[in-house]
Amino acid sequence: MRAYRVAYDGRPYSGFQRQPDVPTVEGALLAGLARLSVCERDAIPEGYAAAGRTDAGVSAVAQTVAFEAPDWLTPSAFNSELPADVCAWASADVPEDFHATHEARERRYTYFLHAPEADDDLATETLEALCGRHDYHNLTPDDDGTVRELRGRVERDGDTLVVRFRAGGFARQLVRRVVGLLDEILRGESSRSKVERVFAAKPLPGPEGVAPAPAYPLVLSGVDYPDVLFETDDEAVETARSVFEDLHVERQTAARVAGCVVSGLE
Repeated sequence: MRAYRVAYDGRPYSGFQRQPDVPTVEGALLAGLARLSVCERDAIPEGYAAAGRTDAGVSAVAQTVAFEAPDWLTPSAFNSELPADVCAWASADVPEDFHATHEARERRYTYFLHAPEADDDLATETLEALCGRHDYHNLTPDDDGTVRELRGRVERDGDTLVVRFRAGGFARQLVRRVVGLLDEILRGESSRSKVERVFAAKPLPGPEGVAPAPAYPLVLSGVDYPDVLFETDDEAVETARSVFEDLHVERQTAARVAGCVVSGLE
């Protein structure tokens, strides 16, 4: 068994999990493995599992997949049959019974919230109130597994609040809905008392519910496994860095163009 760290730009994909008729990150990974004859087309390799399923538009630095892999399948070899925006960059030998989902001890997400006028102290206080061990049933569409222990912190970076989360596991849309409620409170659209209502046993109906924040500013930034030592593939890292540096420049340029249009309409 071998585990691989995978970085990807989530914006062109309809989430991580393979689905029919739409592009997904997992679909790209499995199609690449089929082209490399590691598995049959429309099949999965023996022992295959992933650390988690990110939503449509969510990116990753350290998504982790593990499966029975041939010795020659380095991250660079894997990348030879992957799209440019999906990059394996490190790998590790793991035990035969290793399961990438169940054995992850901690997952980390980072959300980049555009909030140039937000009160930073209010952001910190609200996030502290939203974290801890709670039943998050009002902040996820899941019916089970809603009791979680969530840790978080927020820091200012120019016009952006960088919101970091850590947990053993996350219910669906939990990070995006926590950020959604944080944003509501920072904008003055909801009061701090809504935090208490969210944690009450009574479901929040309709317009009182919390919508998830947009997916594209969210990144799966880390997944930790005890006793697994990943070895980076220098060639793969350089390739991935080049791809994402180009994406960075492209999107900075697009932002400048949009800013020019905004200025011209004033």
